[in-house]
Amino acid sequence: MKNERVYKMAFSRVYPLYIQKAERKGRSKSEVDAVICWLTGYDDAGLEEQIDKNADFETFFADAPQVNPNAVKIKGVICGHRVEDIEDPLMQKIRWLDKLVDELAKGKSMEKILRS
Repeated sequence: MKNERVYKMAFSRVYPLYIQKAERKGRSKSEVDAVICWLTGYDDAGLEEQIDKNADFETFFADAPQVNPNAVKIKGVICGHRVEDIEDPLMQKIRWLDKLVDELAKGKSMEKILRS
């Protein structure tokens, strides 16, 4: 199954790509970390631990302290799919994360990205 490949992908391999995407657009690693922590409930130490242990996306989200209840407010298209219409809960969380990093790279304010 196509989704299974994504689920088993190491978060630690994708994380630097999130940072590169944001930094190319003048954003910072700390802002990337902030959106990841907002979505997942990890603190900086917890995020670093997941990266250090090479957790795959499935484990990364399974171990997440608490997905932010405002995550359901994340709307829009990423990778050709509307994130609000994705039925698979894990794939939806992964795409939410992609969408947040994409919004960061596009210059949206942190207040809007974090659905404050």
